[in-house]
Amino acid sequence: MDNPSDIRYFCYSLIRKYGSPDNISEEQKANEFRKHYLRDLPPSLKALRAIANCSDIDLDSTDKMPTSIRGFNHVVNGKNNIVVKDGDTVSGLQNTILHEIREIMEGIFPSLCRDYKPLKTKAKHYAANKFATAVLLPEEGFTRKVYETGFDIIDLADQYSKSCSQVLLRIGEVLQGKLFFYASMYEPDPDNIWRVTYWTGSCNTEDPDANAYGLNGFFPRKGRELNSCSLVDLAIKNGQSYLGEHITLTDSAEEEGFCAIAKPLLIQGTLIKVTLMVLLSRNKNLLENQISRTNPTVIGDLHGHL
Repeated sequence: MDNPSDIRYFCYSLIRKYGSPDNISEEQKANEFRKHYLRDLPPSLKALRAIANCSDIDLDSTDKMPTSIRGFNHVVNGKNNIVVKDGDTVSGLQNTILHEIREIMEGIFPSLCRDYKPLKTKAKHYAANKFATAVLLPEEGFTRKVYETGFDIIDLADQYSKSCSQVLLRIGEVLQGKLFFYASMYEPDPDNIWRVTYWTGSCNTEDPDANAYGLNGFFPRKGRELNSCSLVDLAIKNGQSYLGEHITLTDSAEEEGFCAIAKPLLIQGTLIKVTLMVLLSRNKNLLENQISRTNPTVIGDLHGHL
């Protein structure tokens, strides 16, 4: 471990600073990774390839990979090797390299900390996803951009050259406990039935009154089909953004309710997906930058659904 660039040395430095890997969040691991390897410079694909190389990790690619897999890592002649998919996007390659580096780290931790029990397959995959996203979308700068864009998932994805799903999930991570919100993304399945493919949300732990509880059925989860006459349905049918100014569970005018904006993503005139962002009505001002840019059609009142 004389080489500071070696991935094993990096794992050792993490454990020396924080103790057991159990004590280190993926956010902390990502922050330390950026400081150690990137010196807080942007994690470009060129930089990540260089990091893998100096960390004694070989990079290879193949065009013979199942569509559901973007990459994997294995050991060849005693050396870690990451295999990525030929023709993948730059964003996809960045995410895959970081994801696999985190999985390699998980295999190193037990040899450096005897009491550490490595994560099971599903948990390891989840941790690697969080680590990769945290490296690519640093918390402080990303949080600032969320507010600057008015919680615009599509605009953020464009600015960072990342997928809408990655941006949506990252918003849930960086704002967890700071604000009540719900966000989701709808895409068509092979039968052209629009469903929720990703969603996230947060409660406000700083102000318990600024929350909505017991509404799991109100906020669609993954796999839920599109509600007819909803904001998302209108955005799909007309290919434009819609703003719901006052969304309530009842028809009471006194109920605070929610505000929400549904925004479609069209590529060369083809509708690809629709994002939905929901806040309490008291926080409508946080959407203003998105509203002023997209000029959505306003729906005054909605009852019982989004």
